Amino acid sequence: MAADDRLEDDELARRLREAHRRVRMLPADRRERLGRRYLAICDLAKHDRERAALRLGAFLRALDEAFDTPRSEENPLGD
Repeated sequence: MAADDRLEDDELARRLREAHRRVRMLPADRRERLGRRYLAICDLAKHDRERAALRLGAFLRALDEAFDTPRSEENPLGD
């Protein structure tokens, strides 16, 4: 059973999918830490959707900050 099957296809599910996509795009060092935080939010969504939505909002803001960090000169494309 996919994780999305437990949630109705609504705004929270859409935002969780977006967060998952963005976590996968992070460099490995950031992906591990933020991935654990994402999984905790997914688990919370099974029990308390309102609280999960609040935590997801904060998480998405943290992802915005992670993507806004400048890239090093040696690796301008992030590869």
